[in-house]
Amino acid sequence: MQYEIKQLGKFRFVEEGEGEPLVLLHGLFGALSNFKDLVDHFKLTHKVFIPMLPLFDLSLLDTTVSGLAKYVQKFIDAKDLKNVHLLGNSLGGHVGLVYTLKHQDTVKTITLTGSSGLFENGMGETYPKRGDYEYIRKKTELTFYDPTVATKELVDEVYSITNNRLKVLKIISLAKSAIRHNLGDELQEIKVPTCLIWGKNDTITPPMVAEEFKKLIPNSELHWIDKCGHAPMMEVPGEFNKILSGFLEKHKG
Repeated sequence: MQYEIKQLGKFRFVEEGEGEPLVLLHGLFGALSNFKDLVDHFKLTHKVFIPMLPLFDLSLLDTTVSGLAKYVQKFIDAKDLKNVHLLGNSLGGHVGLVYTLKHQDTVKTITLTGSSGLFENGMGETYPKRGDYEYIRKKTELTFYDPTVATKELVDEVYSITNNRLKVLKIISLAKSAIRHNLGDELQEIKVPTCLIWGKNDTITPPMVAEEFKKLIPNSELHWIDKCGHAPMMEVPGEFNKILSGFLEKHKG
């Protein structure tokens, strides 16, 4: 994705388009490329931001879901954003929920896709195996219903992260933090309109997780995408963007 990465103080981010702010939060192995089709579509109607979450730059103590939520808060404050539409995939959804619980006055809507926060088949303590390319390829393919979505470029990206010892420690720290920071008791406090877009074939945050989110978040709606895994905005961008457009259209202005 050939978008300019801007810098404001310590923040690095993509900013495209005009309109109400739509802030995209990536997951543990997320990259800007995850949101390419989404940005191309929504920059025509919204001002789209992708803050690059400092997954590997915080101290080990702050490498937690709460630490990342604080970073998002500082980014939104630095850009002076109001009435934010938040969207998070996987760990990004979890971070978005933690932020929203503390800042409902700033958030207009939140969209979750394959979000952690209740339950996830995490990468766990055994993951990732350093130096085992084939293992990483298979793990990356499990993210999708269609394994061919896990391109060599994507696998190479994950492999390079998992080959760095310090990054591996940070990944394990974040994965453990996500498991510890269960939001089951707090989700009923979220009053902002919430859109759940879920792959029916997600094996990392399975369909029952989406149903539990729907049950616990009062003002929520759930949309299923068939033959789709953990990252619908990458695997079936056309269908994902159509659902999201309909939801945002209802809550604009």
